[in-house]
Amino acid sequence: MAGREDGIRRAEVRAADERAWERELLDLLRPGGQKVRQVVAWLANAVAGTACLLDDTGTVLAGTSLDNGPFEDLLGDIVAGRIASAAWEGQGRHLRLVRVASAAGVLTVSRAQPFDRRASDIVSHTVQILELLLKARESTASVRRLERATSDLRLAILQLLMVEDTVAARRVAAGLWPGLLDTDTACVYVVESHPEERDRLAEECLDATREQALVVRCPAMDGHVIVVTPRETEAGVLRSLIGRRPRVFLGGSARHSLARTATAYGQAVSALAVAHFRPDQAAVYAERTHPERLMDPAALHGWTARVLRPLDGLPHHTRAELLATTRLGLEFTAVSAAKVLGVSRNTVRARMERAEALLGIDFSDLTARAVVHLALNTQESLEHSPDVQAPVPADLLTGPAMRVWAHDLLARLDADARDLRRTLRTWIAAGGNAERAAQTLGVHAQTVREHVRAAEPVLERQLLVGGGDLYEVVLAHLAAGDLDPPTLHGVKRGEPDSLVHR
Repeated sequence: MAGREDGIRRAEVRAADERAWERELLDLLRPGGQKVRQVVAWLANAVAGTACLLDDTGTVLAGTSLDNGPFEDLLGDIVAGRIASAAWEGQGRHLRLVRVASAAGVLTVSRAQPFDRRASDIVSHTVQILELLLKARESTASVRRLERATSDLRLAILQLLMVEDTVAARRVAAGLWPGLLDTDTACVYVVESHPEERDRLAEECLDATREQALVVRCPAMDGHVIVVTPRETEAGVLRSLIGRRPRVFLGGSARHSLARTATAYGQAVSALAVAHFRPDQAAVYAERTHPERLMDPAALHGWTARVLRPLDGLPHHTRAELLATTRLGLEFTAVSAAKVLGVSRNTVRARMERAEALLGIDFSDLTARAVVHLALNTQESLEHSPDVQAPVPADLLTGPAMRVWAHDLLARLDADARDLRRTLRTWIAAGGNAERAAQTLGVHAQTVREHVRAAEPVLERQLLVGGGDLYEVVLAHLAAGDLDPPTLHGVKRGEPDSLVHR
């Protein structure tokens, strides 16, 4: 009895060793091991031969390719579905060919010895595993294609809003997100993170807003996520997202009509610059005083109407494109504006040059850029403003409230012994060109850049990148009388400014 029991135990151990390959094969399905190439390589080793997975065109997906000449007809029959498997022997080798439905292809296994039961079981089980992996990969690829298509659609909607084509934007959004743009007004938020964290942050924004907001990966700035939302509650939701991360910042706009999405976007970017200097890493455009709020509304609207009147004769769509492009072109580089709008940078430059010609303004002059930027930001409410005779810009900028605001803002620089105020004034007068400013001041260009950079946290505004923050500081210099007002409806002077043409 004892001998028989020992024999049974040895047989059980031997059988278990012979089936160890099953555990190895199943281990390949564990997380981190789901790779078709890895499974095919394992199969070749398990049968002491070679293995190759081909698709329906004969392209090798994994493994070692074989000379298909001797059994090409068999391959064709299996791919066509006429037979499910086949065996072939010749030239000192034994082959098994099995259809893999998920790849619409064939798994070929070759070895020097005939296929015993163990080798045949290994091949048949491996085919099942490959089909599972290939189906999972196909499903994952389909999901990714759908995600890319959805992301592209969100970007297309944003680009339509940027050029004030709200009708088309609503039509595109209605299919996938019914009711998303059934609103007259919305806010824009920009969330900034490290580029490597941007995709995960965008998904979290989608989840947090329950897809009731337009969430777009910014095409111009790798670390930015743009959120257009009609609801006030999203601000708190987005703030809760950034609260857990040390390198994530949030900037938000004031509420605007959908047709003024480009304006709201510029405000959100401006607020984002302030967020970098805030302990809670968040800021909203309305949280700080802006110069246009200190001017007489009727006078400001009338002056804006006069500045932009040369564009009134254009067809509505052309005028909207020109205004949106100029607004973004003043905020960002031509390359970044082109990515946001979905056009070429040459198109952006051509539209900017046309705007210069029609408005009679030289965009190489930072004061002129600041004045046009002011007019574009005011333009939203022009439809309801009286057509009054507009004062010259100096009249708008020298009111008591403007002078107090400008003095308080620029006086922050006086505490620095390096005379940051003088450097900043000279740099602005030089069109934001550090080399020209350095020649005037008799210092190195790098010193100018360091002074301007040092002024940024003091003023809580980003200056070297251009845009709305810089234009506010320019307006402050105009209001304080530190710079001369620009020439409107004049001719160009000097070289094109790098902020426009880079």
